[in-house]
Amino acid sequence: MKQQSFPSLGADEMPGMAAARTAPFVPGPCGFAPRSRPASDPRPSQRDCGPLPFLIQRDGSWLYQGTPIRRKPMVCLFASVLRRDIHGRYRLETPVERGEIEVEDVPFVAVELEWRGCGRSQVLAFRTNVDEIVCAGPDNPLTVDWSCAPGGDEGAAIPYLTVRPGDGTLPIQARIARAVYYELAAIAVEGQRCGVPCLGVWSQHRFFPIGPLPDACVEDYPDEPG
Repeated sequence: MKQQSFPSLGADEMPGMAAARTAPFVPGPCGFAPRSRPASDPRPSQRDCGPLPFLIQRDGSWLYQGTPIRRKPMVCLFASVLRRDIHGRYRLETPVERGEIEVEDVPFVAVELEWRGCGRSQVLAFRTNVDEIVCAGPDNPLTVDWSCAPGGDEGAAIPYLTVRPGDGTLPIQARIARAVYYELAAIAVEGQRCGVPCLGVWSQHRFFPIGPLPDACVEDYPDEPG
């Protein structure tokens, strides 16, 4: 039987989590709030706990052994030590131990939007469900899979925001909540993505397409990768 750590939600029973409170942070690209530094290779003294009984549901809810974690400070603490490995798997990692967890979609949900400025210099700041502030920009892009047909549970292809990098090429993301998507649509402007007319938003001098716009006469913005 594999050993498991984090056996309960009591802080006194999770010494590794207490150590994680002092984990290093670096500023986010817009200076609104801190962003955790991506994890490096496992430390020699770090214990691998194997799979842990955590599940992050699509709506951003955290479950432990099938039971919702209702204490938000505890959820925020766990979220602060969430990492993503080079294979795209999620884990909780402290200076002394690590273990893999299950995520239905992406770990976070962007639940609130604020913006300042206008045009190309506009800055879009998102608040996640764990109260992390992330500004869309070159290091934290908004992405949309246009191959997703409209009519899903959100009614359209869903944008995702990069919250922080993973250990490999796959980032840790937040799904844009429906209400926030409507706010983005309200401030969207016309542009192009890879030659396809679209609606998109500017943030930190970067244009982010959020949906196609057929048969539109638009300014030829530089195509964005992806």
